[in-house]
Amino acid sequence: MNTYLFIYYLIQFCGHSWIFTNMIIRFLSFGKDSLADTFYSIGLVMRLCQSLSILELLHILVGIEENRFLPRFLQITERIIILFVVITSQEEVQGKYIVCVLFFLWNLLDVVRYTYCMLSVSGTYYGALTWLNYTLWIPVYPLSILAKAFAIYESLPYFESFGTYSTKLPFPVALSIYFPYILKLYLAVLFVGMYFITRYLCSERKAHLGASYIKEKRS
Repeated sequence: MNTYLFIYYLIQFCGHSWIFTNMIIRFLSFGKDSLADTFYSIGLVMRLCQSLSILELLHILVGIEENRFLPRFLQITERIIILFVVITSQEEVQGKYIVCVLFFLWNLLDVVRYTYCMLSVSGTYYGALTWLNYTLWIPVYPLSILAKAFAIYESLPYFESFGTYSTKLPFPVALSIYFPYILKLYLAVLFVGMYFITRYLCSERKAHLGASYIKEKRS
């Protein structure tokens, strides 16, 4: 199973590293002009990486990956909803600068996380990388939540205009589903989920960094 996990983490690392490097090179080459077509340049690889991350829930359920299911489920579903439901479904949103900001924050976290996971499963540990993996989320994760919320806010006029995902159920139910209302409700859910995920990440940071500091003192 360690070999399988290593290959999985390696694939994710390569995908996110390609995205992250591509974004930086494009920005250095084309400046602000590169921000508007970020989705068109890296959107396919981003969708593949995020779709592949669903496997991590299966890893937890079968016991080959040590993580709590609910926090990881919330993290993955947040990204799936924002990427596939909010951004991919609305072409007008894909060209917004907020998409570039969101992709940058996601990939910054994932490049570090998958590097750490890949080395950990092979039995290799670096104190600096461990510290970075369990500390980087402190500034980046709240910023990503704000970016997700802003992406939803930017998408609302288009969902209202085009009626995407809004529907009316047939008789005898006679119920109308207005999708912008669902998105506004999801904004509240997003920040509630942030509370639970932040608590989990804090406990993980305390457990791993505390243990590493004890080992360093003993050595």
